[in-house]
Amino acid sequence: MPYSPSPLPAPADTAIAPADIRLVVTDMDGTLLDDDKRAPAGLWEVLEQLRERGVLFSPASGRQYATLAREFAPAAQGMVFIAENGTYVVRDGVEISSDPLDPAVVAEIVAAVRRLSAGGADVGAVVCGKKSAYVERTDPAFLAEVRRYYVENRIVDDVTAVDDDILKVALYDFGSAERTTAPALAAFAGTHQVVVSGEHWVDVMNRTADKGAAVRRLQRELGITPAQTMVFGDYLNDLQMMDTAEWSFAMANAHPEVIRRARHLAPSNNDDGVLRTIRRVLGLPA
Repeated sequence: MPYSPSPLPAPADTAIAPADIRLVVTDMDGTLLDDDKRAPAGLWEVLEQLRERGVLFSPASGRQYATLAREFAPAAQGMVFIAENGTYVVRDGVEISSDPLDPAVVAEIVAAVRRLSAGGADVGAVVCGKKSAYVERTDPAFLAEVRRYYVENRIVDDVTAVDDDILKVALYDFGSAERTTAPALAAFAGTHQVVVSGEHWVDVMNRTADKGAAVRRLQRELGITPAQTMVFGDYLNDLQMMDTAEWSFAMANAHPEVIRRARHLAPSNNDDGVLRTIRRVLGLPA
């Protein structure tokens, strides 16, 4: 029988006995950021309070490392970035771990996307490398979506011919990623991860790579237990992360599968749910 998550036994902004948290990991879109992609007011103050207490803060996102590093530039020192859905983990500019795809698999995924597009689907591929993201599709609407999440991006003639370690292939579907693009990639699901990471996004990665695996590696290296770990997420690419922490929170706006997997519920991303919950569980001043 699936675990039924519940809010903490206190009103949303009522203090409880502070927990011994050593690691806070949060997804970005739909979780830390509101629906307009804005960071919550008070973020930098909370990050400084966490640093003073020796609590490691880690953004975990499908976004690339360069994008995350830019967004957290004022507080990036010592922060661990779990980028590209766990396939690339970096701290202070030094790679902690990576899990690149076989180039032959990249070519197969791109070929499948090209066939899907030729059949009428409004979809495009983003080949995500350590150095940059690479695209062939050049229409402004597609590029605008790519550049939201990939600061380093290049238009190339053939995304399968770039000189880079490829971490994942991301597909943007202007319709429904869950109903159209993900089923079209079912042939890869037996050997790789095909993860719906948003309403319009699907990511294909190695089976060994996900946000949960990245968090577990951090826990082992730093001697941090699940009881000392807090995680936040809202979508299907956050599912494995929910299993790494006793303090696992699905946002109120989360996908139903994430809500079923998490131990607790947090207020929505539009209600500053991450910061409100961190303050409450760690006893930080508002």
